[in-house]
Amino acid sequence: MTSIRKHSLIRRVQDITLGTTLTLALMGGTAALQSCGSRNDSDYDGGPAEEVVTYKKGVRSVITETAPGQFKITDEVEADPSQSGAIIHYKDGHTDTLGVEAARKLVQSDPSTREYFNNCNQYGQHHSNGLANALLWGGLGYMIGRNRAPSYNEQRYSSGAYANTGLYNRAQGVGESVRSSRVVTSRPSGGRSGFFGRSRSGGGFGRGFGG
Repeated sequence: MTSIRKHSLIRRVQDITLGTTLTLALMGGTAALQSCGSRNDSDYDGGPAEEVVTYKKGVRSVITETAPGQFKITDEVEADPSQSGAIIHYKDGHTDTLGVEAARKLVQSDPSTREYFNNCNQYGQHHSNGLANALLWGGLGYMIGRNRAPSYNEQRYSSGAYANTGLYNRAQGVGESVRSSRVVTSRPSGGRSGFFGRSRSGGGFGRGFGG
């Protein structure tokens, strides 16, 4: 009888230990889920959650080559997000169109602008008047992924991207309209929507016009 009771006691201790281990594991998993779900909005830029960025308003920029390799924004108007992008006029007479995604790829790969996305504080060393800079610093830049709260230097770069001060001042209303229409929907990286999913708006990527 003593042997049977001893084995029963050992088995009960093992069951309790296993139950405690499972409970701790489950609590750990719950803590991890709460940690992911309770992060503030600024933490959603690169964690395990996916971000879907859309805009309720868009912009269409006209960019003109004023000298070989030098580009200025010569017009900018609000547009439907699906028709957003840039029309580019070159000195040799031909015209290209870039949708938002094509513009984003150009800006994030061009040597003069890609540093902005890696280290915006070092961007000034690479600034130029090339096409990528006109795309980045115009209203389209917000849809490409430019900082939503420009610093003094960014405002300076932006004003220099336009052909004249009057156009720049008029375009600020367009840019602000686009920036403030930004909507970010967060969801788990597995692609399941609804669970932990949430959205926020305010001021990247819409489908561009012209292809």
